[in-house]
Amino acid sequence: MRLPAALRHGDHRLTKRIAVWDSAWARRLLPRVEEAAEHTKVWWAAAAVMAAWGGWRGRKAAAAGVAGMAVAELLSNGVGKQLVERRRPPKEWIPHHGDEDRPDSSSFPSGHTAAAVAFTGAVAPTWPLAGAACAVPTVLVAIERIHSGAHYPSDVVAGAAIGVAAAALVRTAPRLLVGCATT
Repeated sequence: MRLPAALRHGDHRLTKRIAVWDSAWARRLLPRVEEAAEHTKVWWAAAAVMAAWGGWRGRKAAAAGVAGMAVAELLSNGVGKQLVERRRPPKEWIPHHGDEDRPDSSSFPSGHTAAAVAFTGAVAPTWPLAGAACAVPTVLVAIERIHSGAHYPSDVVAGAAIGVAAAALVRTAPRLLVGCATT
């Protein structure tokens, strides 16, 4: 994938800047965020908690979140990464040990970010408080993907856009299906 030169330069500059960000907070928290986001563990756990203790609204929010996450993963990993081949940021840009477990797949788009945004975006309309709680790890996942050297900021933005679209699709699909059935 070839971005315009000015956008590519900005993308590379921002990637380097975020990757070298070194604070005690980042060193402690971001590796834990990465571990929780692997295989969407944090979102499955959130769905289980919502379904178990949230009553009818919690079960509905959990189902919407899982459906949004599934659609986002299909779109980002099953379609986006197959259509766009983009190398991960160079390992030389990552001064810490965040680059050991980087995937070999295309960098574009960020599937982790897509799943996180889709889950949160699908949960929020049903249960706004749970959606707000999910927004915090969603933002941390997006930051971690750049900080670890797994993605460029534009990959994360594209993943977020896919996540928003997936959440909207999950929210709209039942109404569309009912509309089709009545015509």
